[in-house]
Amino acid sequence: MTSDTPATGADGRSARRAFLAAAVRRPATMGAVAPSSPRLGAVLASVVPRTGEPVVVELGPGTGAVSAVIAERLPAGGRHLAVELDPDMVAYLRRTRPGLEVVPGNAADLGDLLAERGLPRADAIICGLPWALLDDATQTRLLGEISRAIGDTGAFTTFAYLHGMSLSAARRFRRTLRATFEEVQVTATVWRNLPPAFVYVCRRPFAPRG
Repeated sequence: MTSDTPATGADGRSARRAFLAAAVRRPATMGAVAPSSPRLGAVLASVVPRTGEPVVVELGPGTGAVSAVIAERLPAGGRHLAVELDPDMVAYLRRTRPGLEVVPGNAADLGDLLAERGLPRADAIICGLPWALLDDATQTRLLGEISRAIGDTGAFTTFAYLHGMSLSAARRFRRTLRATFEEVQVTATVWRNLPPAFVYVCRRPFAPRG
């Protein structure tokens, strides 16, 4: 069961330090000002199947704030992969979340990363990548990889910050999602997050992109 407040104590301080260090190292790729809250994580992870042996892929796990929520929901037979590009974040996740299958690599190579592990598809993909910082070509490639991975039966979630929805990049990304997936749901705003955010829940891609 998740709480509505961020992690506290030594674990919380360690996560915040790791997050800030990553922001300093790679400011152009960090779209967040703080790790996602447990409440936002719960909405993102709502598509994770509770039964069977699902394959769940997390793109851009950061310090693992959402990873913890996914782990609580994942059934015993499930598999949880976290694809992370930053080597220091990879090391941090491996040190602090030993049960998580951390995959060093680029989310744009998702199909290859899954194939290398004998996985033809994913049942759920939870994404924390900063879409607003990505150019159109990179967005198209990523959504193509995600579409092929989830197929007709999987689900994909990602989030956006409420304050950014007036920006042209945010409106363009929403249009791109609606052109990529037959079903795009927009959740209620998660106010208990810094800053407030909402989640896109996407299913049934029209056709592979990229």
